[in-house]
Amino acid sequence: MKINAQLVVQLRLDKCWSQEELGIAAGLNTRTVQRIEREATASLQSKKSLASTFDIDITDLDYEEIPQMKQYEFKTLEIESKEGFLAGIKKTPMPDLASIFNEEGQQGWSVVQILTPDLAGGVWSAKTGRMVALLQREIAG
Repeated sequence: MKINAQLVVQLRLDKCWSQEELGIAAGLNTRTVQRIEREATASLQSKKSLASTFDIDITDLDYEEIPQMKQYEFKTLEIESKEGFLAGIKKTPMPDLASIFNEEGQQGWSVVQILTPDLAGGVWSAKTGRMVALLQREIAG
């Protein structure tokens, strides 16, 4: 089970103990103490021994995962068709969206939304053959 290894190290250092001395005090093998501090995992029995040795509640040693908020960056991608997406009654072929988005996907971008803005007679009209894709990717941090 997961354990708060930083707390174990802190409590051990507060007592000026080596890993070997903690092992002796808790009745654990030195290699077990090393593994607990390195991997932040311990059996229930080891966790009980450590809590008893440090005179703390066993739940104090519970590992608490700190939720991290993901951060994203966004960009827009304008996709155009020279003939427009709607050419009178006859529909013209759409651009190869799969290829466009797969190429962007190789750089970590994913599609959030596709917009076909239509502002009556304005530049942004479905008849002009323009669509806008909103893309996002997670910022590594």
